[in-house]
Amino acid sequence: MPQTPRFLQHSTTFTIFGAVAAFCTYACMYAFRKGITAVTFEGMAFAGISYKIWLITAQVLGYAASKRIGVKVVSEMSPGRRALSILLFVGFAELALLGFALVTAPWNIVFLFLNGLPLGMVYGIMLGFLEGRKQTDALVAGLTASFIFASGFVKTVALTIRADWGVSEFWLPFVTGALFVLPLLVSVYALTLLPPPTAEDRVLRTERKPMDADERRAFVRTFGPGLVLLIASYVLLSAFRDFRDNFGPEILRDAGVSNPGIFAKTETLVAVGVLIVMALLQRVTDNFRAFTLLNAIMLLGGALVGVSTWAYTGGLLSTGTWFLLTGLGLYMSYVPCNGLYFERLVASFRYVSTVGFIVTLADWYGYLGSVGVLLYKNFGQGSISYLDFFVNGAYIMAVVYVLLVIGSFIYFRGQYRARTTAQPQESLA
Repeated sequence: MPQTPRFLQHSTTFTIFGAVAAFCTYACMYAFRKGITAVTFEGMAFAGISYKIWLITAQVLGYAASKRIGVKVVSEMSPGRRALSILLFVGFAELALLGFALVTAPWNIVFLFLNGLPLGMVYGIMLGFLEGRKQTDALVAGLTASFIFASGFVKTVALTIRADWGVSEFWLPFVTGALFVLPLLVSVYALTLLPPPTAEDRVLRTERKPMDADERRAFVRTFGPGLVLLIASYVLLSAFRDFRDNFGPEILRDAGVSNPGIFAKTETLVAVGVLIVMALLQRVTDNFRAFTLLNAIMLLGGALVGVSTWAYTGGLLSTGTWFLLTGLGLYMSYVPCNGLYFERLVASFRYVSTVGFIVTLADWYGYLGSVGVLLYKNFGQGSISYLDFFVNGAYIMAVVYVLLVIGSFIYFRGQYRARTTAQPQESLA
């Protein structure tokens, strides 16, 4: 690992540098995954189903499988292997895109599955660079901001390449990824410059170490009921968010909106605002108080999805305002679960572990839910409009999600009070 530069010894500089490095690295990864969403494959079908639906489904299945593999790979990975692993996984994904371009349809569908197969582990690996520090809230906010920004940015780059260079739909994903190879190398190198957590970090946020199979099972046994409730809520949240992200234009089209782009731009600004709030949580030094605040933000987000949908169906909100508020609610609930919720949970209970394991475990079940909803809508409920499907899902998600989050918080609060009363400040691990 390279020697830590002197300028990173200053807390503010370290935070800015680390957040930017994390943002850029994960944004670059998106170029190897989301280029396929910029093209429509108009008029192409396989077995009577849109060719693009096959491709997206194959890629999401690969991504979900990657999360399952990552439960072991990410949790057991040593710090020295993180950078090389990111580069190898992204390189494999780019080779899969090359295979997609070279092999004729429909046989090239399998290469989208192979493309997603390694990429699902990248997020968990990157958390290993950022977790267990007093600045983790701001660093993870920078990381999370990348997937809000990068999806639209990558689509814009891909469409520009196609318009200016005349690249075919089949070669476009590979060419888009190739343009981001050098920025990815620079960004990953920047991550390797981050020093390990300090002694102060370990006191404030608890030591972080790789976890073997026995340690992972022990963690799940220790927090089982709370984790089950929280992960169940995350499955609903992930499935609903992915459906909105993948089919937002279709939802707005069914609602009579001809130009949805302005809403997406406004929504990005709102999402960035949520991330700023997340970053400011690093000022809250009491870990369980921060954990409580995160639960409150998540509950407000879930409630906002349901209330705004009720107001929209009752004619009290315009389509644009409603769609904007559902996005705000989803980000309020989704962003904490991508690291900060589990970061503060581990720190509150002073459990020596790695956040990458818990996040990847939750993501595994979350993407299973997303795959299930994708398959159910596209292959089982094709006659239902995207708008009606989304509205019904919003009601179900809001009510059940809020109940599950409340249940998980009640469990963790009870465990925390029991533990602090019996053995204050003593590690469980």
